[in-house]
Amino acid sequence: MEPLPLSKAFMLIEPGPVVLVTTRDGERDNVMTITWTMVMDFSPRFAITTGPWNHSWAALRDTGECVLAIPTADVIDIAVGIGMCSGSDTDKFARFGLTRLSASKVKAPLIGQCLANIECRVVEIIEPHGIVILDGVAAWHDPARQDKRMLHAVGDGTFIADGERFDRRDLMRAKIPPGV
Repeated sequence: MEPLPLSKAFMLIEPGPVVLVTTRDGERDNVMTITWTMVMDFSPRFAITTGPWNHSWAALRDTGECVLAIPTADVIDIAVGIGMCSGSDTDKFARFGLTRLSASKVKAPLIGQCLANIECRVVEIIEPHGIVILDGVAAWHDPARQDKRMLHAVGDGTFIADGERFDRRDLMRAKIPPGV
């Protein structure tokens, strides 16, 4: 083992999937790229980290809803591009050619180019830390999507795409909820 600068320690555990978060402020749709995401348990409860520096923050806070859209490796440049501009002066759906699909339970749109979309309602915002707790209320996936590799940000401008899966369900059966 060699010492690792503590300032780089977050890069060891950051790789949650890159998520595109859509919001609707009542008039306009917006989308932001989030790399700090967390599944909270086996229920559809999630957490994301963001704050007032993101244009979507006000819509997320004020409407209490959003969509978590899961992009795949083939749209990495779109996901990065979305994160590099602001919805305050850019219609990101138009700029990146995103297909809006109607959600069933929230006003924010699904994104047609994504592998999956989860409609969510805000449960709690922990403002000092910018943590937004979300409950999933509906979920969608595109089984016909060719690329199914989810993106993971390392935190230094590089990304990892999911690869091989290792099936250990039989060994873990006692811990896996029914139906999973």
